[in-house]
Amino acid sequence: MKNLLTTALALCLALGAAAQTPDSTQGYRFTEGKILRTTPVKDQSRSGTCWCYSTMTMLESEILRAGGPEMHLSEMWIVRHSFMDKGEKYVRLHGKLNFAEGGASHDVTEGIKRHGIVPFEVYPGLNYGTEKPDFHEISAVLKAYLDAVIEASGEKKPLSTAWKRGFNAILDEYFGPLPERFTYQGKEYTPQTFAESLPIRMDDYVDLSSFTHHPFYEPFMIEVPDNWMWASVWNLPLDEMMQTIDHALENGYTVAWGTDVSEKGFSRTKGIGIIPEASLEGMSGTEAEKWGKLTDREKEAALYSLDKPGKERTIDQQMRQEAFDNYETTDDHGMVIVGTATDQIGNRYYKVQNSWNVVPPYDGFWYFSRPFVAYKTTSIMVNRNAVPKEIRKKLGW
Repeated sequence: MKNLLTTALALCLALGAAAQTPDSTQGYRFTEGKILRTTPVKDQSRSGTCWCYSTMTMLESEILRAGGPEMHLSEMWIVRHSFMDKGEKYVRLHGKLNFAEGGASHDVTEGIKRHGIVPFEVYPGLNYGTEKPDFHEISAVLKAYLDAVIEASGEKKPLSTAWKRGFNAILDEYFGPLPERFTYQGKEYTPQTFAESLPIRMDDYVDLSSFTHHPFYEPFMIEVPDNWMWASVWNLPLDEMMQTIDHALENGYTVAWGTDVSEKGFSRTKGIGIIPEASLEGMSGTEAEKWGKLTDREKEAALYSLDKPGKERTIDQQMRQEAFDNYETTDDHGMVIVGTATDQIGNRYYKVQNSWNVVPPYDGFWYFSRPFVAYKTTSIMVNRNAVPKEIRKKLGW
């Protein structure tokens, strides 16, 4: 019983002096700040295509911001084209490329520039018997085909003239044939003319990040496995990357956000992401002594109980760099930052739209603390006009 009481006391104290506020004992309660209009929450289901869903949602919100109508752009149009483009590069590089479901925001904007875009109603991309995406078979089949093509040319034999047609035929069977023309709301379009009809331009969207292994204010090819396109991001100091997110939201621009949700402070069931830190400053001498006697496992359990808000770590440039260098921060998920919020003790958060369906506790939206975003962002995509003028000047724009 004594050990149980000690652990319970640690749970109450570990998250800092602010947790002594009566309201802080009632779980997380958020007061929202500025929340931007977006299109409804989608469901990527059993597919690793968060990069496409998040960027499409950002672009759909950009259409709304520009005065256009609410619409659902086809995610699978881009995914299907990306598989083809990626497959060609995979073969060209003799299989020395990450051929998988993952991608990045620039895959969407570059894909629209290359291939146009269509509404979801025109191309749902579900030609294999399910109502939602399910890639457990598709990915295995596509990679096996490409590996067979590469293996067949292993003795320096020329590639056949049929392999691209064969790969395209597989894509057609799973996603459906690509329409060359279609009618939408009484007007006829091609994918290219439909893209041109939108009140946004893909050249207006830029990728930004913050790492010290490349010079600030210059572009660099971000070294993550899913960057099969070898695209570049602009490098900013951490405080300026965060300033850009804040400036974008304040001025009506949503932000496509690449991040890492393998962190212990991320909870699917509670809909939050935080970077907690024990605060010895808020403990009395006896309390601090008891905290010090807990095992590392007990301290971690207390710190990541996530039962109420408290103190979080202060994130600096070196911390996020070390996490990236040590594979502690990986590019494993994409979402959309749509607004701001505070918890009941004043900690600041971003409200984020996910693509894991309309689920509790916040109907498909999540709350990530500022320290989490500062620490775990791999890159963001925003309208270049959302970047503060003084930062744009440093970038030479």
